[in-house]
Amino acid sequence: MDVIISSIVEFFSLLRLADFIDVAIVALVFYYISNLIREARVWQILKGVIFFILATWISGIFQLNTVNFILVNTMQVGILALVILFQPELRRILEQIGRTKFDSFFRDENVDMVKTASEITKAACALSRARLGALIVIEGNTGLGDIFGTGTELNAKVTSDLLITIFFDKTPLHDGAVVIQGDTVRYASCVLPLTRDESLSRELGTRHRAAIGLSENCDASVIVVSEETGIISLARNGKLERNFSEPTLLEAVTKILQGDSADDDRKAKIHNKWKEIINVKKN
Repeated sequence: MDVIISSIVEFFSLLRLADFIDVAIVALVFYYISNLIREARVWQILKGVIFFILATWISGIFQLNTVNFILVNTMQVGILALVILFQPELRRILEQIGRTKFDSFFRDENVDMVKTASEITKAACALSRARLGALIVIEGNTGLGDIFGTGTELNAKVTSDLLITIFFDKTPLHDGAVVIQGDTVRYASCVLPLTRDESLSRELGTRHRAAIGLSENCDASVIVVSEETGIISLARNGKLERNFSEPTLLEAVTKILQGDSADDDRKAKIHNKWKEIINVKKN
């Protein structure tokens, strides 16, 4: 027992600060890899890679020279193949690493996010009642420059009337997504990337798949109004939440616009303020 204790003490006495940093870096890498593996499509690809490695090892043991020669030479370009296969996931991970909160120092604190959230919610609910399809993108920390290039620049103040007009089915800008940055409608009629997730329900149309597709590649949130059912959905982080009512949508959009850095007091004030807005509308 004394030998074990002395060995443990000796082991910890040899540890340096650099060793802890080394372990922390490895743990962080494995954390991001585990997040990547959680996705079904990535897991299927990973199983194929593991099978390929095992086949190479077994062919070497049983001296299947021709098979082993082909597999070994194919493995030499395996890293490049993995980069190509995992390109969307690697891009998302790099974007997550690159996201910082430094831009919060430059944001205009005078922007009334509660009023903006109220206008977005009012428009979405009106479009839902009228069975008019809509895609409303709320930009996060990740820039959407590649999306901007597919649409028409507006740079107009967010109002419910403007959003309803854009998505009215007789207007030239209704086909596509609106991108909102702060309290400004930056672009309309934007084309969003479709998700590659084949496990989604067939009930979900192109709008929903486009909303999920964008949210998979960045931290933007996308409100979807179904043209067929009028159901309001919200896509975030590659997931789709459905059946929002006016109060629940307003609460969700307010939290998105205020950001995750708001303290509890500010959240409480915003919560009370949007309640007052609903009460004023009812009166």
